This record gives sequence, C-alpha cells and structure tokens, in this order.
Amino acid sequence: MNARRICEGRVVIVTGAGRGLGRAHALAYAAEGARVVVNDLGVGLDGTPGPDSPASRVADEIRAAGGEAVVHGGDIATTEGAVSLVRTALETYGRLDTLVNNAGFLRDRMLVNLDEDDWDAVVRVHLKGHFLPLRHAAAHWRAESKAGRTPVARVVNTSSGAGLLGAVGQGNYSAAKAGIVGLTLVAAAELGRYGVQVNAIAPAARTRMTEGTFAETMAAPDSGFDTMAPENVSPLVVWLGSAASAGVTGRVFEAEGGRITVMEGWRPGPTADKGARWTPAEVGDAALKLLAEAETPGPVYGAG
Repeated sequence: MNARRICEGRVVIVTGAGRGLGRAHALAYAAEGARVVVNDLGVGLDGTPGPDSPASRVADEIRAAGGEAVVHGGDIATTEGAVSLVRTALETYGRLDTLVNNAGFLRDRMLVNLDEDDWDAVVRVHLKGHFLPLRHAAAHWRAESKAGRTPVARVVNTSSGAGLLGAVGQGNYSAAKAGIVGLTLVAAAELGRYGVQVNAIAPAARTRMTEGTFAETMAAPDSGFDTMAPENVSPLVVWLGSAASAGVTGRVFEAEGGRITVMEGWRPGPTADKGARWTPAEVGDAALKLLAEAETPGPVYGAG
C-alpha cells in the first residue's frame, strides 16, 4: 500500500461522476485510496434521460484498478435522491468523509429566448442539486459531531467562470453557478463548528458542456500538454477533499491546465459618504467619480 495516498480510507461521494470532470474526480479519488460513491443519472447534455449508465462504467474502471466503488443512479436534485445518496455511502462503507457536488447540464439561450422551463431545469440541477446533497450530508456530520465524533469532513462545490463573471447566452447557468458561490460561503460559515470545510472550484476543462460552447478553445492538441483535459482539475479537488487541506474553507479556486488561482470576490472599493441623504444629481456625480477610481471588471464570457 502506498502510504502517501492522501485519501486513504476516506469515503467520497462524487455527483455527476459518469463523464467529464466528475469521472476524472472519481478516478483520482480512488487512485488516492478513497472508496467512491459514483453518482450519475445518465442523462444527456440537456438533462433528458440517456440510453446507458455511465456511472457503472466509471465504477468498473475503479474496481479494475483495484479500488472500491458503488453506483448511485438517483436524482440528487430531489430530497429522496439526496437522502438515498448519503445513505448509500453510510450503508455501503459505514461513513462519509467528502462530498463533491459536480452534477449539471446546459440549456443555453439568449435572455430574450430563454423560457421558464429552461431556467427552472438548469437552476434545479445545478443549485438545488448542490443544496440537497449538502444539506443531508451536513445533517449527518452535525449528528456525528454532537455525538462526540467530530468528523474531518469536506465539501467541494462546482461553480464556473460564468458564475463569477457572467457568460453571454448562459443567464440560467451563470445565475445558478453564482448561487453556488453564495451557498459555499454560507455553508463554510455555518458548518465549521461541526468539522466540515466547504470550498468551491471554478474549472475550465473539456467536457460535454464546454465542447460545444467553446469548441476551438477546448480542442485537444495533437501533441504536448492537453491544457483542457478534465484530469488537470482533479488534483485540486482531491486535495480539497482530503484531511491535508485542514484550515482551508470558504474559498473559491479557479483551475485550468496547470494553473490554479485563488479567486477574490466582492469587496469594498472606492467609497464616498456625504453623511446625509444624496440628491439624484449629487449621487450620480459621486458614483461617476468612484467608478473612475475603481478597477475595471473582468470581461463577460463570450462577450467578444
């Protein structure tokens, strides 16, 4: 046994683990000694049912390499599915140490063409699909802590550059991914007392979702380092989900190729205080002066 495997003995749930980033994460955790619950609903890119079970194939890959894995095919954006997800880990392996929230799909439209169903579907799977597994895993960890068995628990959520900066044609996806950042910050603050650390990543990698939207950028090279391979993101996710990341919580990391970046979010910039109520004309003048002093925001994805 390799004593240096940083997740030896840990039990890890990875949602949306049948393909792309989730598959890469599941395999990377298993390679570092974790027992993995491989969740995937087996749906298509737009969230409709697919013809096969990619989760079973990933679990087979893990076992073929000498690891341990169990498949969960439930809908984690439902209470029943999220409860059964956590139960699968506990009943199969007797514990739960790490939750990686990764499931998602796209229904891209410009805002004037984005209908309510496409909004609801994307927000449901990304944002609700993060909240429900997190809520039920956290309830288990809180109970463990109150019973005197404080866990070394980790949650890794999946946001996106679209959630941090916005993306043209992805109003539903960007809003959901921004919501995941807010959820991460709240969960980190609330759950720390129970031994739970919560962080988020904003990955850039080649997946079914990105291949169509950013085809040229995501194409694999003929030779050399494949910057957009999803496997490049997984080492950070594995470290965040391990005991080695002690003390790191409430953070958002961008990961692309061989580069990782700690993202620094909203913070107070230039300020003006009149000490009394502004008139609209006064506040407009003040706002323009402050904007001239402020940093220019980053570009919106897909905005040319």
